[in-house]
Amino acid sequence: MLNELFKDVDHRMKMSVEHVKHELGGLRSSRASITLVEHIKVNYYGNPTPLNQVANLSVPEPRMIVIQPWEKSLTAEIEKAIMAADLGLNPANDGVMIRIPIPQLTDERRQELIRHVHKLAEDGRVGVRNVRRDANDQIKNAEKEHEISEDNSKRATSNVQEMTDKFIKEIDETVKLKEEDIMTV
Repeated sequence: MLNELFKDVDHRMKMSVEHVKHELGGLRSSRASITLVEHIKVNYYGNPTPLNQVANLSVPEPRMIVIQPWEKSLTAEIEKAIMAADLGLNPANDGVMIRIPIPQLTDERRQELIRHVHKLAEDGRVGVRNVRRDANDQIKNAEKEHEISEDNSKRATSNVQEMTDKFIKEIDETVKLKEEDIMTV
């Protein structure tokens, strides 16, 4: 029972960390990245479809994203979707492909991004702590039902805490790297 619980806790905590990493990957730094735009929904024959499913996305230069739609008729729709996403980007449409130059970040915008990074990190930490709380509740219930001994309950609670500390440390390291990336001029 405890091994299954630990596997579940490990999986759920990893998912929280991966979510934070994915969200941070979508934040704009001074370098271009397709994660900035791949989630944008484009009106594709009446259905909102992620951009990466209707076009090739590439980064040919450190400060440029190039989007090449699979159908030329989508270029205008993609441009509208990028403008509507309010990312502070100005796409240039030449009828065949869309180029998005990534401008330098101002100090004010960098500070704003760092605050957002910290908010995302705290959301991730809360997610990990919620998993810990659920696991500890299950351990207490198992002890109450005499499914596990008091010693095993304490050991299990300690193991869950170690896992929590490990994943929160991973989130903190990811945030530190993202901060450095944002502050790099």
